[in-house]
Amino acid sequence: MSQREFIRQMPGQTGASLSPGLAVRLHLDPPLLVGLLLLMFGGLTVLYSAGGESMDLVVRQCIRFGAGLTVLFLLAQIPPRSYRFWAPVIYSIGLVLLVLVLVVGTEAKGAQRWLSIPGAGRFQPAEVMKLAVPAMVAWYFSERTLPPKLTDVIAALLLLGIPAMLIGLQPDLGTAILIAASGLVVLFMAGLSWRLIAVAVIIVVTAAPLMYFFVMHDYQRNRVDTFLNPEADPRGTGWNIIQSKTAIGSGGVNGKGWLDGTQSRLDFLPESSTDFILAVLSEEFGLVGVSILLMMYLVIVGRGFFISWQAQDTFARLLAASLVMTFFIYVFVNIGMVSGLLPVVGVPLPLISYGGTSVVTLLASFGMLMSIHTHRRLMSY
Repeated sequence: MSQREFIRQMPGQTGASLSPGLAVRLHLDPPLLVGLLLLMFGGLTVLYSAGGESMDLVVRQCIRFGAGLTVLFLLAQIPPRSYRFWAPVIYSIGLVLLVLVLVVGTEAKGAQRWLSIPGAGRFQPAEVMKLAVPAMVAWYFSERTLPPKLTDVIAALLLLGIPAMLIGLQPDLGTAILIAASGLVVLFMAGLSWRLIAVAVIIVVTAAPLMYFFVMHDYQRNRVDTFLNPEADPRGTGWNIIQSKTAIGSGGVNGKGWLDGTQSRLDFLPESSTDFILAVLSEEFGLVGVSILLMMYLVIVGRGFFISWQAQDTFARLLAASLVMTFFIYVFVNIGMVSGLLPVVGVPLPLISYGGTSVVTLLASFGMLMSIHTHRRLMSY
């Protein structure tokens, strides 16, 4: 038996590994791609209702999905070794752009988060760091022995802490938390000891009151107050979460039916097409619809972890795990804040909420995941 035939018949190997179909030749992962497309289709369905049956809103979201899928395809063609090589460069450029945002950035709605590019509109550098930070931390640990030493842990915390701090100064607490979390996932997957994790939890819990009084902006403190007691200002800061929970509860098991929700269509629910779109889905499709959505998310997360598990080097494995967990954190935080279990931090529901750069960034991360999976080298025997 030849070496090629032996590898083809190995457990866990398929003929497609050596005689790839179109998807493999294009470096696309069919299960992951199908899951994402189904999620996007569901998102457009809910968005049409949440946006008051606005086809214009749906068309704009389709354009953003198209841009995101294009970026996904392009990034899937790039081998992981190139991501490893360019990670420090992109991370450094991202830090410079974050500093520029604070100095010459464009302000909108009380936040300075964008850079204006003549002829190309506004650009939010924080979105780049959602990919650059986990790639940089993964690159750092790929050059060192694992589990990490204390000095390596401190260095990694600086790598993720500096951009998170710069983004928090814009201020954009939601994005800062997501970026810090993406780096922390890499740190955890690298083998961080449970003793250090316990110490970190104690420090965070102890520092939380100090952050509330001396670090958070007034609007951020208001969000925490509203989370703890939304009924204290039912017609003001507590309005969003009260109406959201009302919409979720009114959907029952089967929901009221597509286009028949009242909370969003009668304008009781603000931000119904963006951060609180899950409340619209729950009201119209009920527990059944939400359960189907959660299963779709779990399938995508499960496939992502499978890709991470099959990765053939430390950098790819850590990066893949971080990208998957960041996606999961998006879902967890949005569902938590819409249901009143977490403070409102402005995190969209992945591929369901109406969005721009966040959609492209999210799909770009899946392009990197597909690259990690489809560029695996055949083992030699």
